[in-house]
Amino acid sequence: MQNSIHYLIMANYQQFQKALISNIHNPELTSGQPKILEYLLFHEGAVQKEIAEACYIEPATLTSVLLGMENKKLIIRKNKNGNRRNLYVYLTEKGKDFACKVIAQFEKIEKCALSNLSEQETTLLTEMLMKISENMKQRSIDNEQK
Repeated sequence: MQNSIHYLIMANYQQFQKALISNIHNPELTSGQPKILEYLLFHEGAVQKEIAEACYIEPATLTSVLLGMENKKLIIRKNKNGNRRNLYVYLTEKGKDFACKVIAQFEKIEKCALSNLSEQETTLLTEMLMKISENMKQRSIDNEQK
């Protein structure tokens, strides 16, 4: 079990999340928020559907996560150009500051995780993980069509 791909991916993800939460030192941070903060830092004014897809979060779950982030004054949601169908999500100044801290921690943890890998191994790992992700997306599409 401990040498299986699914176990190793899960274990590494859990260790990464644990390191992130403990290094941020902010009890307000929940596990779904860091990836949303990072996404919004580079995609200001995104609609919830885009955020959900990019962060691999179910839309209903995202709605509650965003509500929590709004209550913490990390984001604001507003209409744009009179479009009442979609709410666009923006980081507040507090949210931007927090997102920058999160990204700095992501980089620190990633550097630690990859410290014993050569540049070539890191490139290969990145390519392999991207292929796995594409395979999983395709499999998800195939399952939805059945």
